[in-house]
Amino acid sequence: MNIRNLALWLFIALIVFGLFNLFSTNSTERNSINLTYSQFLDEVEIGSVKDVVIKGNNISGAFDDGRQFKTYAANDPTLVERLNDRGVNISAAPLDDGYPSILGILISWFPMLLLIGVWIFFMRQMQGGRGGAMGFGRSKAKLLTENKNKVTFNDVAGIDEAKEELVEIVEFLKDPRKFQKLGGRIPKGALLIGPPGTGKTLLARAVAGEAGVPFFTISGSDFVEMFVGVGASRVRDMFEQGRRNAPCIIFIDEIDAVGRSRGAGLGGGNDEREQTLNQILVEMDGFDTQEGIILVAATNRPDVLDPALLRPGRFDRQVVVPNPDIIGREAILKVHTKKISMAPDVDIRTIARGTPGFSGADLANIVNESALLAARKNKKIVTMVDFEEAKDKVMMGSERRSLVMSQDEKELTAYHEGGHAIVTLNQPASDPIHKATIIPRGRALGMVMRLPERDQLSMSREKMLADITVAMGGRVAEEIIFGDEKVTSGASSDIEMATKMARNMVTKYGMSDKLGTIQYGENEEEVFLGRSVQKHQNVSEETAKVIDSEIRGIVDTCYENARKILKDKINDLHAIAKGLIEYETLSGDEIIELLRDGKISRPDPEVEIKNAGSSVPKSGKTSSPISPDLKPKPTG
Repeated sequence: MNIRNLALWLFIALIVFGLFNLFSTNSTERNSINLTYSQFLDEVEIGSVKDVVIKGNNISGAFDDGRQFKTYAANDPTLVERLNDRGVNISAAPLDDGYPSILGILISWFPMLLLIGVWIFFMRQMQGGRGGAMGFGRSKAKLLTENKNKVTFNDVAGIDEAKEELVEIVEFLKDPRKFQKLGGRIPKGALLIGPPGTGKTLLARAVAGEAGVPFFTISGSDFVEMFVGVGASRVRDMFEQGRRNAPCIIFIDEIDAVGRSRGAGLGGGNDEREQTLNQILVEMDGFDTQEGIILVAATNRPDVLDPALLRPGRFDRQVVVPNPDIIGREAILKVHTKKISMAPDVDIRTIARGTPGFSGADLANIVNESALLAARKNKKIVTMVDFEEAKDKVMMGSERRSLVMSQDEKELTAYHEGGHAIVTLNQPASDPIHKATIIPRGRALGMVMRLPERDQLSMSREKMLADITVAMGGRVAEEIIFGDEKVTSGASSDIEMATKMARNMVTKYGMSDKLGTIQYGENEEEVFLGRSVQKHQNVSEETAKVIDSEIRGIVDTCYENARKILKDKINDLHAIAKGLIEYETLSGDEIIELLRDGKISRPDPEVEIKNAGSSVPKSGKTSSPISPDLKPKPTG
């Protein structure tokens, strides 16, 4: 690369030098005076010519005053004698041989060379620049060498079932005869399916690391270019590289970029993408297990893939890589926390229980954020407090402490979140409270976070009704404490969630006595040329009215349940609101302690800061009753 840069600069310097000489010569010629031959002889006779240069019949020179001149002489044998008689300095030069110099050729061809260079540059940019200006048909697959930092199955946690699916591929690459002697055939392709961040790419690298074979990686978007046929050419070249390095693994990430169903969309799809897909189908069905090439691909959109890509003989093994359960999350956290120094109070199990639905990438982000937060506070080790703050930041957004809230807004938010908390505590089917806060996070002014005690695979009617009732608790608390005229728009997201869940109960889950166990479609919309177009209604007008009535009945019933709970527990609501106003954030245990004892035992912040860098935790708790001067507003 350095040699190419040096040659480029030398070429540029040569062109600049040639242009300078050209323009300087042209400038000298432009300042010369054209004389006729008779005028030239007259100037010689009067003695004003100082020196001349004779090139054949071309004569140039200078006057005594420094002016330049040029002329064309006839065959005059007496010219030299006249010049000598007048004391003119005479110089002679041979005629040009008629052939231009190399510099002259470069200068004359400079515009054309410039255009060719610009064209080559843009072609390299459009086609990735591999293999020169005309090498855009070659594969852009990268060969990863895993001699250092090799990834193995020990580095992949939380997806044990997916790893077991790929063990046979590893064993085949290590010892293909074990399967071939029994007539077995290893799957030609394995498709990794799962949400983003679950570790599909990491799992593919682990397969290559365990097998110890070359690992080619490429993205699905690298095949599709502006020229039809380029993608197909790259597919052929990629498989040719694989055959030369067999046994090997070819990994295509985000294969849905090129493997979408053919003929879909307006105009029948993209010809270049479809030709690329056709070439992939041919190559996969053309090579056999003797060649030792295994194609592994990953996608989070298996629903859009072409059926021919998923048939047996191509991607005949589909490996689902889901979000990990609590045991998987704990294993993933143990892998990532090996790199940081943790305090003894860090409980990996608690962190895993508090992160349901998190992917491996999300958990790695929490560990990294906790280390950054601890470093920001100049701590020597990462404590459980740092993990909790990191988890809250990832789940709820960063704290917006710069947002100044008035006392009225603070009290209203405290009672709103207190309403959610009281209803949660009095709904047996609801998830337990993890934390309540009135510190603005993300787009919310406050939040009550509930965490399930275990991973939930399905949801009961009782749980759905409990969640809707909890969602109504915030609005009901505002109405009871501040009156109907003082309610705010803070419950908009709660109302949206409650309405959506009630609609699903009626139209999808068959939880309506009037409508029965039938799924009813909604009014759907589709986008056509950038505009939203209403599609046909899947239910009759009478049925739509019944659906709306049932949804309203569910939400109203939960609303009345929330109102009854808060009316009966009004003193608890005041206590939690006062605690939120004073402390801003309360954990679930602190809320229960507050309602039971009327006070909160919280570690002294100064002692906690001093002990943050110590490996031995010290006791430093203070018992703080709620300030009595925080009076609630009268009920409206």
